[in-house]
Amino acid sequence: MGRKGPAGLADDLESSAVNYEDFFENAAVGLHVVDGDGRIVHANSAELKLLGYEPDDYIGQEIAGFYEEEAVIRDIMDRLKRGEKVYRYPARLKARDGSVKHVEVSSSGYFKDGQLVHTRCFTVDVTPLKTAERVIGQQEARFNQILDALPVAIYTTDAEGKITYYNRAAAELAGREPKIGEDEWCVTFRLFMPDGKPLPHDECPMAIALKENRPVRGVEAIAQRPDGSFFPFMPFPTPLRNDRGELTGAVNMLFDLTDRKLGEDAAQHLSAIVESSFDAIVSKNLDGFIKTWNQGAERLFGYTADEAVGKHITMLFPPEYQDEEAMIIERIRQGGRVESFETIRRRKDGTDIPVSLTISPVRDGAGRIVGASKIARDITSAKESEERIRMLMREVNHRVKNQYAVILSMIRETNKRSDSPDVFEKQVRERIMALSRSHDLLVSADWKGATVADLLLAQAKPFGREEAIALHGPALVLTPNAVQYLGIAFHELCTNSAKYGVLSGRKGSITLNWNVTNGADGRIFQLAWTEKDGPKVKAIVHDGFGTVVLNRVAPEALNGTGGVSYDADQVVWSLQAPLAYVDAFQRGAA
Repeated sequence: MGRKGPAGLADDLESSAVNYEDFFENAAVGLHVVDGDGRIVHANSAELKLLGYEPDDYIGQEIAGFYEEEAVIRDIMDRLKRGEKVYRYPARLKARDGSVKHVEVSSSGYFKDGQLVHTRCFTVDVTPLKTAERVIGQQEARFNQILDALPVAIYTTDAEGKITYYNRAAAELAGREPKIGEDEWCVTFRLFMPDGKPLPHDECPMAIALKENRPVRGVEAIAQRPDGSFFPFMPFPTPLRNDRGELTGAVNMLFDLTDRKLGEDAAQHLSAIVESSFDAIVSKNLDGFIKTWNQGAERLFGYTADEAVGKHITMLFPPEYQDEEAMIIERIRQGGRVESFETIRRRKDGTDIPVSLTISPVRDGAGRIVGASKIARDITSAKESEERIRMLMREVNHRVKNQYAVILSMIRETNKRSDSPDVFEKQVRERIMALSRSHDLLVSADWKGATVADLLLAQAKPFGREEAIALHGPALVLTPNAVQYLGIAFHELCTNSAKYGVLSGRKGSITLNWNVTNGADGRIFQLAWTEKDGPKVKAIVHDGFGTVVLNRVAPEALNGTGGVSYDADQVVWSLQAPLAYVDAFQRGAA
């Protein structure tokens, strides 16, 4: 193909210009060009027709003057000047007749030497779409008004089961305001099967309708409101689908069965829940006479239903609690509830038990208060737990005070026998760590005690050479007090051994023997630490804190006797004490 000459190129340019002008003028959507200063330099017929202007009224004017919101056109122009493209930007334009047109603006800029020369804008009229959206919104609002006016409970969910709408009747029936977008499957508080078994929300009829994408019919359930009252109902969950048949959610209608002929069946359903409850559930009239009595009440109070129904509720009140009934009835007559009221009630066998009561008014079909429903829960175990905690706190308080006394005594005696502050600080730190090791054993055993072997090995571990120690004696758990004082004694023995004896070198052995013998005043615990074949022990016994602990503090703390004997070849510390002061099980039995 040959190269075109100047005349041919001119023809092509002229043809392109004609084609461009034809496209611009005859486009089906509004087109306009705005220069860098924001003035309209060109607009096609579709745009002029959309807004109703003559060319002279529109072209040459500032584009901002035709925008309902100045901030919108300012934002569009700023974006275009930054080189950005604008796509389907929503705006409102002023028409010549005073009306406002909803449009979507798509535009880009033409730049030369980095400066915006002009913009190229498409203006698409979306006024009919906005009008349709407004009409749909009005219709939806009216539809919701109609649903809110209906006396039957209705609610909807999305495809995942989250609540998207509920009417007033649904909130009133459920006794609560569901949380839009949070609550799942159901608007009710708790659900039960007709036989009284709990029904999880993710297994309710609405959940089944969504999960299996089918309507659910012919089932019943029982719901509990937050105030404790129950109501039987029949649900009608139905999936909702779009034009393509895709699941978009579901609608459910709850038909309250309370006031229908099915009321007798509903009463049986409610009775199943009450009878299966472990708590005592009792109803009475406003005169205080018992009307119903479940199996939980039989278990708790010891009376059968035949023995209790028709009797006055105060048969369960100890004499000093008789005045409570008048207070309770007055509260019920006023429509109030009694919640988590802790008191004492008396069983058939005469024993008193602590209970927690929740009492609600019972109303008839006309809404009149005709009695009260009472739930009584045995809190004996809770009270016993509270007492155990108090006892434990007293025990901890006693132990802490005892530890303080030991530490203060230890500091005082160490101070008397220390040659310098550094020696004092070192000895006090080591002795407190010894107490800590004994304390750790007690904590790990819930303060029940520790064995002789565990205690000695715990105190000897920091010094090394545990293999040089032999243990011989029966299984015996020491009392916490014995753990504390024998732990101090073992620490002092190990400290002396690490300085002067077996634990200071590689020879010699330590034997700890203990046993239980019969004495004139009862069984006696005997213990002996024997250290031999180690270094010569010329200076092992001195008038230090360790000697005080071994000869006086530890024996006296266990109501026994003890002391250190020594020669050049061995050191022996012996202890004798009543077994009841040493053995945790003997102490507990005493």
